[in-house]
Amino acid sequence: MSETPRLTPQTVAVIRALLTTPADPRWGRDIARETGLKSGTLHPILARLEQAGWVESHWEDPAEHEDQGRPRRRYYQFAPGGAETARLALAETSARTRGTSTAGRLRPHPGY
Repeated sequence: MSETPRLTPQTVAVIRALLTTPADPRWGRDIARETGLKSGTLHPILARLEQAGWVESHWEDPAEHEDQGRPRRRYYQFAPGGAETARLALAETSARTRGTSTAGRLRPHPGY
């Protein structure tokens, strides 16, 4: 796996959506519905996660969408080891965020 992608709040939302069923492929519109992200935000995030080696994608078999008369779907799921890498990165980011937010709130009392 390559370097860790930038974990923006939107990226974290996508990772959490994928972690709800880490072994199952999810298509873009399904992830968009769950996260509330627009396609123009979602797909670049998925591309970065794929480039980092956390996520893999594949197009569905043409017969599946042609029979249903709809556009072809691209499915995303964690690559081998990707879910664990994502969980660890989220935990690290969460711990770092808690540490900085707590430190930022501690202020000496003016009377001391």
